[in-house]
Amino acid sequence: MKLSDFKLLTFDTYGTLIDWESGIYHALQPLLDKLPLKLHRDEVLELFAEFEMRQQAETPSRVYSALLADVAHSMAQKWQIKISDREAFEFGRSVKNWPAFGDSAEALNYLRRHYLMATVTNCDRISYMGSNARLEIEWDAIYTAQDIGFYKPTLRNFEYMFERARRDLGVLPHEILHVAQSLTHDMVPATSMGMTKVWINRRHDQEGLGATAPPQGDYTIEREFDSMADLVEAHRQELG
Repeated sequence: MKLSDFKLLTFDTYGTLIDWESGIYHALQPLLDKLPLKLHRDEVLELFAEFEMRQQAETPSRVYSALLADVAHSMAQKWQIKISDREAFEFGRSVKNWPAFGDSAEALNYLRRHYLMATVTNCDRISYMGSNARLEIEWDAIYTAQDIGFYKPTLRNFEYMFERARRDLGVLPHEILHVAQSLTHDMVPATSMGMTKVWINRRHDQEGLGATAPPQGDYTIEREFDSMADLVEAHRQELG
């Protein structure tokens, strides 16, 4: 499989381009400060992953910022600490403050010269505007969970992307390469949809899955890179 075989790159944003684990952990500090004992960062992120996945399955049409507020309430209940609606609301709207990985903007703008570019994200439209400003990219399409009414890993998110890419961009499914970090939200459903995939293994030097719940289902990975910078370098070498 050659990277240059494709017309459209579709990206997961959070975990792949935006360092959501740092963003989540920082935004949860007001809650963590209330705990009598300090928790390990990955312990916090793994609990977030559990509640986020559950909430997305239970309320698939709920806007992501509001869903995150629900997750904050659930985590506070688990830790047996008090949380105000205002604190939960602030966590829900923190997405705009989550930092981009240092290589994301440059990599996206390089790839933009060679491909059509789209993102398939579990975020909502307003929250994504803040992230998009950090990524400094003009997407050809942004497919949000708010538009679709479901959250990944539901296959409907990828079916919607296929439909819109064909209709709006003139791109067929076999001409799409999906680039993502999450095995659970992206690799499993994209494999089921027959897509070719690139795994950006941002946690290659860490144990565990962090803020991502364990994958439920089979998946394949056609290419793997530790970073977006490595993907760009591989593309440059391919063009040679």
